[in-house]
Amino acid sequence: MSATTKSGRQGRLLTLWAPEDKSFWEREGEAVAKLNLWISVPALFLAFAIWQVWSVVAVSLPGLGFKYSTNQLFWLAAAPALSGATLRIFYSFMVPLVGGRRWTAISTASLLIPAIGIGFAVQDNSTAYPTMLILALLCGLGGGNFSSSMANISFFFPKERKGSALGVNAGLGNLGVSVVQFLSPLVVTAGIFGIFGGEGQTIVKNGQTVQVWTQNAAFIWVPWIAITALAAWFGMNDIADARASFAAQAAIFKRKHNWLMCVLYLGTFGSFIGYAAGFPLLIKSQFPNINPLAYAWLGPLVGAVIRPFGGWLADKLGGARVTLWNFVVMAIAVVGVTVFLPSGGNEGQFSGFFVCFLVLFLTTGIGNGSTFRMIPVIFLTEAMRGVDKHDAAAVANANKEGNTLGAATLGFTAAMAAYGGFFIPKSYGSSIALTGSPHAALWTFFAFYLVCIVITWWYYGRKNAEMPC
Repeated sequence: MSATTKSGRQGRLLTLWAPEDKSFWEREGEAVAKLNLWISVPALFLAFAIWQVWSVVAVSLPGLGFKYSTNQLFWLAAAPALSGATLRIFYSFMVPLVGGRRWTAISTASLLIPAIGIGFAVQDNSTAYPTMLILALLCGLGGGNFSSSMANISFFFPKERKGSALGVNAGLGNLGVSVVQFLSPLVVTAGIFGIFGGEGQTIVKNGQTVQVWTQNAAFIWVPWIAITALAAWFGMNDIADARASFAAQAAIFKRKHNWLMCVLYLGTFGSFIGYAAGFPLLIKSQFPNINPLAYAWLGPLVGAVIRPFGGWLADKLGGARVTLWNFVVMAIAVVGVTVFLPSGGNEGQFSGFFVCFLVLFLTTGIGNGSTFRMIPVIFLTEAMRGVDKHDAAAVANANKEGNTLGAATLGFTAAMAAYGGFFIPKSYGSSIALTGSPHAALWTFFAFYLVCIVITWWYYGRKNAEMPC
């Protein structure tokens, strides 16, 4: 045992990693995998918090004296998703190139740039809009982290545990969206950083003059980012077998299922991050008498908490079955949202609107877990087809190929899905600007969910489907 352990590690590099070997997994693999998972979770949590901090800050800017239009505010809420999605394309391939430990530490430390920048910028209401837009785009550094984080964790766990492990990593990481929306209104009420946090700002709230420290919404994350980056560097591992060239990973671009899963994950995670980014501003624009920050955080909380359950449920029932029925419920929930929105002379019903949105967030979380369970299973199954299971070398090569392509696809689909965080808030803004209401945007989402239902059923869910999973 000691010889195996010694030969299997070189510092933080794991030269021997065989999670599909049950004896190896029980002896040492599970403990190492769990350690890496539990360091990855807070790193991803902070990444989501920074990525979505503008969903809160944008709502506060008018009260601080920033003269930005409604469309400009929607741009600030949407811009991090645009840059984050683009960065995810590159981040998707970084773990096999650089190593999971190294990249997690570096990418987490990079979050200090937007966190500190926003903290200083919001203290001066004469800050130019382009500066704010650049800071919003820099928050995309947090969005990029998801692709590399999920790809990294997928290497550590065996096939039957991937859904649950990825669900925990993503689900608890996604909590950063809800926590930033819940915590920000609380931390801005006091100068918790003293002379190091800057002066407060005076605003009028409910007819009364109060002092706030809006910079705290960004500064509160700075020490935790630094601590977590150090924990990743000294506590996580790189896997030697996970190393692969870009050319080896780029094989996914020729695989049909990579592109099909991009569409499905856009429908689940793209919806989650898009609804989360646009929810506060949508409430504010449609129900002006409602305080959006009192309610908006509940949606992402529901979606994040339920995600591990979605992964677990997919492990038990099959990813395709869970994903298919999940999209059916999503389509119904969108119709419900349109029913309760203000329309014409109707002022709308906030309670019905809010409940339907909670159902939407719930289903995005379940779908996030189930679709991410499908991806590694699809590529491992595809790699193993035609392989002689008695040929140990062939099985090992097939497992490595399936894991490499599955991890690259996890990252790439996450990149494509993250564009939903841009398109959904921007669709609200454009729909309101053109028609006076967000109805057109919501009916577009409904049509897209119907497409997702058809794809899931035809390729993965029906009897004799091409790739049942």
